[in-house]
Amino acid sequence: MTTNQELQQQQTIDLAHINATLGRDAQGLVDWAVGLGKTSIVTTNFRPFEAVILHMCARAQPDMRVIWMDNGYNTEATYQFADEVTKQLGLNLSIYLPRRSRAHREAVDGPVPALDDPRHAAFTEEVKLEPFARALRETAPEVWFTALRATDTAVRAQMEPVSINPDGLIKVAPLLHWSSKQLYEYLVEHGLPNNFDYVDPTKGEDNRECGLHLSH
Repeated sequence: MTTNQELQQQQTIDLAHINATLGRDAQGLVDWAVGLGKTSIVTTNFRPFEAVILHMCARAQPDMRVIWMDNGYNTEATYQFADEVTKQLGLNLSIYLPRRSRAHREAVDGPVPALDDPRHAAFTEEVKLEPFARALRETAPEVWFTALRATDTAVRAQMEPVSINPDGLIKVAPLLHWSSKQLYEYLVEHGLPNNFDYVDPTKGEDNRECGLHLSH
């Protein structure tokens, strides 16, 4: 739980200055945020180019908690990629699963509901939002690193690299302004693997929000 004193300390961060000076310096931004000395996590879904943010965070803080909400619907390639990156970088990975297994859910409720199905919101809540809320309660982070990019959705295009959520959580998106070309070149430079066989059933479409970054 963030105290009032901690909230006041976080509010003294000059967001405009940090975003202006470090907003396009990804590793510099990661190093600055880790340097705050606060409890940090990085979330991942092991989608394309995720190895970039994981490498940057592991470089700055090797034991940083890596949080993965495994919805149970990932491709074989994604699970293999997750294992490969975790081993290569020595990640401190914590996997959060839905309360029900995929087999249990589908036996009772059937396959993934379509985007226009009223049940889709409940599906997203069960497989992604509730596990993330649980992760936040259990890890109690003060800094949250995410691989959000401005080109992902209209909502993300309006974001800043560093922001402070209403609950005081400092949200850091070092790759917000990076292009796919920059991400690819980083992977090549550091000998990192990639994964393009990725599907997110809570989004359905690449330019659609799943709700995680609307809620947090």
